Amino acid sequence: MKKAFSRVVSAFALAGIFAASTLADEFAFFAPIEGSNPNVTIAGVPSGGAPWVVRRGVAVLNENGKLRVDVRGLVLPSAGNTAGPITQVAASVVCGDIVAATSGPVPLTTTGDAEIHAKLTLPSPCFGTAVLVRVAGVNGTVLAAPSAWIAATSVAKDADDDHDHNHER
Repeated sequence: MKKAFSRVVSAFALAGIFAASTLADEFAFFAPIEGSNPNVTIAGVPSGGAPWVVRRGVAVLNENGKLRVDVRGLVLPSAGNTAGPITQVAASVVCGDIVAATSGPVPLTTTGDAEIHAKLTLPSPCFGTAVLVRVAGVNGTVLAAPSAWIAATSVAKDADDDHDHNHER
């Protein structure tokens, strides 16, 4: 329960950072970001070949397509808790089961920190919204198009939360 609470608090704190530039806009989507596991496909995009972890991350999207993604500590445990060869990332917004739009590449530090700020054109409405953080550059070379996703939005839920069985009827 503590872990879920701290993730929610971290996500809201990160959202506050973004709020200053988007106060006039309503948030259409706000979610924490988690690392990927191999062999998972979302909207036709495969996950990376090794597990990734995120110390903290959040994605905020408003109804006008302004996207803000902030990740801290997006790393490969198998690469000594570094970003390994990944040097750039991009963010894709998924609507339903299709990638609706993708940002340009931004730097990913060796410690796994990145900030993506983009204005995207999205369908209205965008049902089943998700944000994927994708590999956009390797060893300093930007890819022609982003490839696998290494982190994505999620719902933070602690295994101890059991709302269905703790209410009297």
